[in-house]
Parts: sequence; structure tokens; C-alpha cells
Amino acid sequence: MPPASAPAAAVAERVRERLRAERLDPARDPEFAAQLARAEVRRHNDFALARGVAVVDDEAACVREVLATVAGYGPLQPYLDDPTVEELWINAPDRIFIARGGVSERLPLSLTDSAVRDLVERMLQATGRRVDLSQPFVDASLPDGSRLHVVIPDITRRHWAVNVRKFLPTVRSLGHLVASGSLTADGAEILRAAMHDGRSVLVSGATHAGKTTLLGALIAACPPEHRIVTVEETFELAVSAPDVVSLQGRQASLEGSGEVSLRRLVKEALRMRPDRLVVGEVRDAEALDLLLALNTGVPGAATIHANSARDALGKLAALPLLAGRNIDSAFVLPAVAASVDLVVHCERDASGRRRVAEIIEPLPFTGAIDGAAIACRTLYGGVRP
Repeated sequence: MPPASAPAAAVAERVRERLRAERLDPARDPEFAAQLARAEVRRHNDFALARGVAVVDDEAACVREVLATVAGYGPLQPYLDDPTVEELWINAPDRIFIARGGVSERLPLSLTDSAVRDLVERMLQATGRRVDLSQPFVDASLPDGSRLHVVIPDITRRHWAVNVRKFLPTVRSLGHLVASGSLTADGAEILRAAMHDGRSVLVSGATHAGKTTLLGALIAACPPEHRIVTVEETFELAVSAPDVVSLQGRQASLEGSGEVSLRRLVKEALRMRPDRLVVGEVRDAEALDLLLALNTGVPGAATIHANSARDALGKLAALPLLAGRNIDSAFVLPAVAASVDLVVHCERDASGRRRVAEIIEPLPFTGAIDGAAIACRTLYGGVRP
């Protein structure tokens, strides 16, 4: 998509000035912003010939362009609106990519450094989060549920690195996964029964393997009377259950106070009478708090990065050791074996296709020696590539 046309840029600046004068946020009052844009486009055409500037031939298209600049995310907005685009990322102002169907492609689009910074600031405006020299990383949820991740120099070499991961509404249930070929009907039935019976499920896989999508489908398979509490660093899960509370962590303030960690959220979630506790991603010492919660009889569901389902169990047994020196494997291994009922491993092949590769069931732990592994049996062999 080319940069904004000269008439659209001029109209957008006038609309922006009017909004500032009225002290209105176009994101909160989109109809008023649209009325302003239409009025300014007509005004531009009324005086264009007399001023010797280009006339806008397609007024409706110009209005959309102006609104994308003022209220949306400028030239990125069409790609963010495109339901086939899964993710968008910026490596440099002239190196912008998207992913469709798990396959990346470079966009014929070039911005400027200041335009990238303006877009990020606009994205962060409604989140209450910031990115600056003291906080060079930021994770935030956009109003549509997409996840924004930004890293700035001097952590990056020169340019701002921006990722927007979208969560597409097309896959919301186990049935959708079966229809898309990511899961067989037999595998879906195993998972549906596990969620109905209150069993704890760990979803593993590499980055972009479809873990969060599968976790959302598992939550959708819970009985409607279940109260679900989700815990995430940044809101990513799209949960449509009748009784759900979603919690997200918080970064520290400029003074270094006010941080809310996943460990704190897991503990708070247990005070909210959950029928199922969901942790968006286990990657640190919060694994200990999750294990302790599961051992109290609260069913859980979570994702974890791993190369296989069995590796996921080993990682879940290792992460609690980060919580302190008084935690050892003699406690953790039996706790993992007793707490996790199923591990579901997701994969993405070279063509971008995502699939459930296997489902395993941990067996009762029998060895308490160093290096002991949790025995498992395979319940499901996965969709063949």
C-alpha cells in the first residue's frame, strides 16, 4: 500500500487540528471523527481548483484513508483489518512483513522512523503502558485483542522493532480445529472429555505453533457453569465463557513500584473461586504457584514452550526450581505427575500449517532419584503432515 496521498495528508492534518480543538479522542467517538473527515474532504474539493491543488476523485476512499491516519494505524490499518493476516512486524521503516497461513511476506510499504514511533505511541495510548529508555520493552493488548510487542534502541541496533500478533476469530472451538485439519475428531473428543471432566491440560509447542489458539478452544469446551479465571502477562486469550474473569500483569512504574507479577496473579486467582485456572504461558517461577494450585484440586490449563510433549513435562518440572533453593525435584516431579492429566503438543510445518502432533498422559510417578523422568503413555498420534 502506498503512503497517504497529498490531499489525504492535508485533510488528515485539518481533522486532527479540529479534534484537538474539540478535545475529542477519535477512538472514543469514531462517528464524530468520520463526520469531520467527510466534511473536510468536501471542503477540500470545493476549494481545490481555486487553490491549484489536486481534487479528490474518490471521496469515500479518501475518508477511509484519513480515518486510518487520524483514528487508526495509518498505512498499517488495512493489514490489521485483513482477517487473513495473522501477524505484522516491522524490522525497519522500509522492512515491514506480514504472515498469512503461517507464511511470511514482505509488504511494498515504506514508512519513516518518526511514523513508526507515532504509530506505536498511538497503539499504546489506550493501554496505560509505555516504552522509553528506562523501559525499552513493552507488551500490550490493543483494543481488538491483538498483542503488541515493541523493542527500541539501544536494545535493537538502530530501528524500533514492532510485532502485532492478531488473534483471528475464525478458530474459537475444537470443532473449528477439526474443520481446519489441525485436529482429528478423535483427538477433539479426548480433549473435550478432559475439559468436561475437570482434568488439567498442558499445551506445548514452539512459537507460532498455535498454542494460544488451542488453549482458547479448550476453554470454550469447558462446561458453561464453570467459573474460569485466566492469568496472563498481557491479554491474549479470547474467552467467551459465560463466567470468566481475566487478569493481566502490570509493569513497574517509573519509580520501580506497582509491578504485578504472574506469581501474584496466580495466588489472587485462587481467592476468586475458580472452577478452572488458566495461565496463558508458564515460563518462570510462576510454575511453582501453578503446581501448588493444581495440587489443591483446582483444574488448570496452561501453555509452555517445548519441543515435544515429554519435553514440556520436564520443563514444567524444572521451572519451579527457579522459585528458590528450598525447592527440589523430589517434590516437583511427583507434583507434576499428579497434577497434569494431559499434555497436548502443537507443531507448525514448513508450509505454515499448524496441527496437534500428539496427546500424552503422565503416569503415576514411581522414581524419586535425580534425573528421573515422568513416564507417559500416548493417547493420540496427531494429524499427519
